[in-house]
Amino acid sequence: MNKVLKAVWNPRASVAIAVTVIGISVGIAITPAFSRPADVTSDAALLDGFRHVEVASVSDAMEKVAGQRIYLSHRMRPIFTSKFAGFALTVRLKKEENQDPHALDGMLAAIDQGGPNSVYVMSVEDGADIAGMGGLMGTAMQARNFSGAVIDGGVRDTAYLTKIGFPVFSLGNVPSTSVGHYRFAGSNIPITCDGVPVSAGDIVVADSDGIVIVPRARASEVLAMAQDMDFKEHSMYAYIEKLKSIEEAVKKFGRL
Repeated sequence: MNKVLKAVWNPRASVAIAVTVIGISVGIAITPAFSRPADVTSDAALLDGFRHVEVASVSDAMEKVAGQRIYLSHRMRPIFTSKFAGFALTVRLKKEENQDPHALDGMLAAIDQGGPNSVYVMSVEDGADIAGMGGLMGTAMQARNFSGAVIDGGVRDTAYLTKIGFPVFSLGNVPSTSVGHYRFAGSNIPITCDGVPVSAGDIVVADSDGIVIVPRARASEVLAMAQDMDFKEHSMYAYIEKLKSIEEAVKKFGRL
């Protein structure tokens, strides 16, 4: 007797279907396509790539691919030597003397809405001598597996932040507070950080050379170029040592 087993679509998992037709068994594996897991995998691979290239190469790649120099200035320094990459979670504080106990609530809510691979990017208006964050906020970010923080303003509690190993770049160490002097002005909005435009979801890449902001739409292209530049540069070291000539190395690899 000929038998036909009907396939039932299961949207939650891959389904193996056995079909018997005229005594012949055929196994068919159906794997449903989902856009979200593909996106997550893509994002994870993208960040992994950026974590393994030098920020200097990313900066050069941005200039070649996008014709833009989108790196933060020498004023932005790490509290300890660190390297990270993640997606920008932007926050803006505006100067405003106040007695409002809730003036900065949004700043804290933004942290609790972030998660793994977030980079807290904060703009503090005229904030070079104001601590935009300290140990409490850093502890919350660490607990939520943020990649790091970039503060266009000051930072405090640096000994504790160093102890827990949470990486922060800022304009410098200051003991002051923003409480009573600033008001939350928005999160996950376009901001300017140390003169550089940053949008929520942009990729922030940081190491001991500094910080580069990569617009999300150009990230794959920029990463490919940066990886190529890194490969050439790292190959050049041994070549220079062997020939004792940087001119010959540049001529061969076309990278400086």
